Amino acid sequence: MTSSRWALVLFAFALPLGNGCDNSSRLATVSASDASEQLAAGAARETTFDDIKFEMEKTEKFQKSMITPSIEQLFDRRIRIRGYMFPTLKKRGLTQFVLVRDNLECCFGPGAALFDCILVHMQPGKSAEYSIRPVAVEGTFRFEEFVDYDGTIRAIYHLDGEAVN
Repeated sequence: MTSSRWALVLFAFALPLGNGCDNSSRLATVSASDASEQLAAGAARETTFDDIKFEMEKTEKFQKSMITPSIEQLFDRRIRIRGYMFPTLKKRGLTQFVLVRDNLECCFGPGAALFDCILVHMQPGKSAEYSIRPVAVEGTFRFEEFVDYDGTIRAIYHLDGEAVN
């Protein structure tokens, strides 16, 4: 198993320890007019974890039909989203990491929602440094299921990272 696969497997076992928070964890908001101006200028669209949230019970099995049309409009587009890096064993030169809605300090309980995390793979030649503070990640947002060895879907969002600030 490659080291990148191991990192994702570690993520799959560790992520269920945290639970997504309510809207108080929202890090940034952008009006609809600001978003259309950004898209017209070719800039990445400011996005939040609330923008990629959909209705799903914790015990319910994920189906792609749960994804709303507004979320689908973000696929294959450049976005900029703020969140927290899920702790990693490596601190510098990260070429992949998991971006999560919150830093897991405010919530307790089983399982985070599928829409509360994004697998980030930095583009070739790009890397990031681990931070305990919120970061903004810019890149191309995609739908891509990450299925664990037991058939459980652990993540559904992927970002081809261009920059982490």
